[in-house]
Amino acid sequence: MKRLVTARLSRIVGFSFFIFHFSFFIATGQAPAYKIAKLKYGGGGDWYANKTSLPNLIKFCNQNLRTNIFPEDDIVEVGSPELFSYPFVHMTGHGNVVFTEAEAQNLRRYLLGGGFLHIDDNYGLDKFIRREMKKVFPELSFVELPFNHPIYHVRFDFPNGLPKVHEHDGKSPQGFGLIYQGRLVCFYSFECDLGNGWEDQSVYNDPEELRQQALRMGANLITYATTTL
Repeated sequence: MKRLVTARLSRIVGFSFFIFHFSFFIATGQAPAYKIAKLKYGGGGDWYANKTSLPNLIKFCNQNLRTNIFPEDDIVEVGSPELFSYPFVHMTGHGNVVFTEAEAQNLRRYLLGGGFLHIDDNYGLDKFIRREMKKVFPELSFVELPFNHPIYHVRFDFPNGLPKVHEHDGKSPQGFGLIYQGRLVCFYSFECDLGNGWEDQSVYNDPEELRQQALRMGANLITYATTTL
């Protein structure tokens, strides 16, 4: 167990607290507690959208996966050192996104150190986030993940990829990734509106089965982010 803890600490810089408790869970059966966060960014876009989405996803995971995630999400700024406190960070919005050079470098360090970013296009985010993520990883481009990728199957099976929550431009939903040295560091859900599917049912009046599909896919994201090195 000591060797396992040491290996994980060397692989995931900045997540020693999380990894120690995860290893402790393996050894003792006691569930760890950790938080997830929503990313606050500049540029004028509504980073704060979908206020009920992450709390609902956390509740779903705690009830169905036996996780013990803190029930409320935090808000963390792109350039903050607190970014390294979260194994999973969610980003959403409809409009402009701007990362300063310092913010881009901080986000890069976070992702290379073992962090995971989920970007969810709430409609209108695409051209801005592709531009800004090039500041973070100028050497990488988003690639569409095949339907057999583990992120679609790690806990719940999605043989056809992402569920289609809202229509947007009527295109098929797509899941893109940034892959650094063989590791998926960022997952980008496009033409899907996954986060809207996590919202309270009264917000959009979506069919409950569609909400459940969205929540199951979200549970896959959190599972993948917190168990895949």
